[in-house]
Amino acid sequence: MGLEVGTICNGKVTSIAKYGAFVSLEEGKSGMVHISEISHTYVNDISEHLKVGQEVKVKVIGIDENKRISLSIRKAEPKPERPAQSFQPRNNPVREQSEMSFEDKLKQFMQDSDSKISGIKQYSDRKAANRRPRR
Repeated sequence: MGLEVGTICNGKVTSIAKYGAFVSLEEGKSGMVHISEISHTYVNDISEHLKVGQEVKVKVIGIDENKRISLSIRKAEPKPERPAQSFQPRNNPVREQSEMSFEDKLKQFMQDSDSKISGIKQYSDRKAANRRPRR
């Protein structure tokens, strides 16, 4: 069976480098899994995800003119479901926004605004106090 783009097969990790992992495939062929193709999550250190000698399922994602084989572990597996996240605004009041009257919303806005303005004034006052006078 010849390897072609899109083929999913098993392999064994033979070595690990900063930029990826080399995997031995069937028929004595080998390919490289780039660091970006190891996991669906961010990979800072490959050795946290793979070990030399580990069996992995890989997908062939490219073969260049020099017969170098590019592999992907993350494309050989289904993408994990992301947990549903609901949007939570900052300074979420106890009552839902839709239940608040206009006056309550305006009052909340004015409190937030005053708080932000006082913070900006304190910052600019400290910054002005640290300036040296010019000669």
